[in-house]
Amino acid sequence: MNEDQKIRLGISVGDVNGIGCEVILKTFQDIRMLDFCTPVIFAANKTISQQKTDINIDITFHGVQHASDVVDGKINVVNVRKDAPEMEYGKATKEAGQYAIASLKASVDALKQGKIDVLVTAPINKNNVQSEEFKFPGHTDYLAKELKGQSLMFMIADSLRVGLLTDHIAVKDVAAAITPKLIRDKVAIMEKSLRMDFGIRRPKIALLGINPHSGDHGTIGEEDDKVLRPTIQEIFDKGTMVFGPYSADSFFGSNAHQKFDAVLAAYHDQGLIPFKTLSFGKGVNYTAGLEKVRTSPDHGTAYEIAGKGIADESSFKEAVFMAMQIFRNRTEYEELTKNPLQKQKVKRAS
Repeated sequence: MNEDQKIRLGISVGDVNGIGCEVILKTFQDIRMLDFCTPVIFAANKTISQQKTDINIDITFHGVQHASDVVDGKINVVNVRKDAPEMEYGKATKEAGQYAIASLKASVDALKQGKIDVLVTAPINKNNVQSEEFKFPGHTDYLAKELKGQSLMFMIADSLRVGLLTDHIAVKDVAAAITPKLIRDKVAIMEKSLRMDFGIRRPKIALLGINPHSGDHGTIGEEDDKVLRPTIQEIFDKGTMVFGPYSADSFFGSNAHQKFDAVLAAYHDQGLIPFKTLSFGKGVNYTAGLEKVRTSPDHGTAYEIAGKGIADESSFKEAVFMAMQIFRNRTEYEELTKNPLQKQKVKRAS
């Protein structure tokens, strides 16, 4: 892709009874966004038209039947289903869940086929999307199955970056799930992403402890001493700048996170509670480690304000810009690392 070519940005609409469509339309109501990308929304003309009316947004879109028919310079809507459900704002309906997954599957297929360059996903309800065809606790797990690579849930807000060793599993299962192999794999994904996706040449990573006070030398659990510490040391000895385990309760409050390029938390709430406290409304959920770029806003369906026209699109807009920036960073990284010896020869010859 040359520098002037616009990125084709695919968008799955999520739960249409939530705020997903609203934040999408508000983002692209600013026509200047088309200077940066070509948005491709996987939904139905009926859905987008109804949302425009309900939240009073004046926006023009171009309906197409297939992602291959997308027109640059326009807001494109790929019709994924003719039988779009009626909006019931604030309600978790089975029909909305099925529609959300139809949008997701169509957008991921287009991503795999190269018809779009990146994907931004609007929020789904993890309960009403479940079916015989879709048995995943969230976007990350589905994408990990569909795309090549190993996934890492990576929350980003400016220089604050928090990844998760375990994501959508019960707290009672966390300690057993954290093995030396899992730690090695997640640290490797994070370290590569920091270099490839964020341009950090020598990343420093902090790991948070599993137990309160990182186990207090075995007084509050042995996992930190028996699993985390030796594995961290092993990884460090092989050249990766990884440190810990750090006691999670005071790590963010003391601003210790500012000394590192990223933090790897043991489980979902340990990482996401401080992340959302520090950055809510401007954070982005990025699925690192996969062959394709996917981001999403850091909020959920927000049923309580759906259809009222008061949703804040800031996080979704951040997700759009981050997807584009990571795509550009990856493209540049791939070019620089494709044949470094050849590039060095060219540089010397010039």
